[in-house]
Amino acid sequence: MTLDPAGQRQLDGIIWAIILTVAATVLAATAVSDFHLAWGSFSAPAGTAALFVLGQYFYRTRRPDPRLASALGTTAQIVAFAAVGAPLSYLAASFNLPLHDRAFEAADRALGFDWFALLDWLKSHAGAAHVLRMIYLSLMPQALLIILALAIAGRLATLRMFVLAFIFAALTTIAMSALWPAEGVWLLHHLKGSAATPWPASATSWPVFLGLRDGSFRALMATGAEGIITFPSLHAALALILAVVMWPLPVLRWFGIGLNTIMMVSIPVDGSHYFTDMIAGLVIATLSLYAAHRLVGRHVTHFASAKAATPIAAEPEIAVSAG
Repeated sequence: MTLDPAGQRQLDGIIWAIILTVAATVLAATAVSDFHLAWGSFSAPAGTAALFVLGQYFYRTRRPDPRLASALGTTAQIVAFAAVGAPLSYLAASFNLPLHDRAFEAADRALGFDWFALLDWLKSHAGAAHVLRMIYLSLMPQALLIILALAIAGRLATLRMFVLAFIFAALTTIAMSALWPAEGVWLLHHLKGSAATPWPASATSWPVFLGLRDGSFRALMATGAEGIITFPSLHAALALILAVVMWPLPVLRWFGIGLNTIMMVSIPVDGSHYFTDMIAGLVIATLSLYAAHRLVGRHVTHFASAKAATPIAAEPEIAVSAG
């Protein structure tokens, strides 16, 4: 199966339509609430996305190179979506619905998970804790790596599937976080960092999350935005999505599985997540991958009916159903 130029343009149009809809929602929220846009924080991602879109146009029309055009275009989409998705998550947190931490913690206990046992293990293994912190922060570098790798390999259908799954997972997570908000284990139990166990990577998001709930924080920003969602875990969702889309590439297959499996160990403590958050994130990732595969599948063609395809379009791609 392959994604011809027409299919690429159609899928890119769908992705940009979703991004523009999210942007319009964020902008409209400022007109009907006390939120305001921190305009300066949008300049860097907007400029970056615009530059990459221009590059995509050049390599799509002036000097045709589908691989390079796709790499530039999908990078612009990820950058643009991240810029508008972050303020959307802020709006979700401001609904200030009752917190569900006790329910999530009870679910963890019922499933046999012990969050504090993991914390105690990290206290006695400082080196492992440091490595896990770096892996926890590797999501965006991994996203850029897979975009480049899939483009170079000519797997342009899988590349669009990755972007769509990324967006679907983020939007679903944001919506669910508004309905079932949680502050996370560290805040729930008033835990403190120490020399053995420093503050988690998510600690910088706590004042923002609490300010969004009590009304004292009302700035919507792109650059500098914090990841404030506890339930479900977007980190867990994206880790699974990355591992799945790396699988078709032999050079990255086991790297993706290994790195993102280890990331699952880092998420509870560094992300202040319940194990329940991670389970929900993995379910969301599975559904997002399925939805993305179905959508991309509507725009691919079989080689037998693609005699006029360009050389790059005719290169073998994974069957979309294989993720």
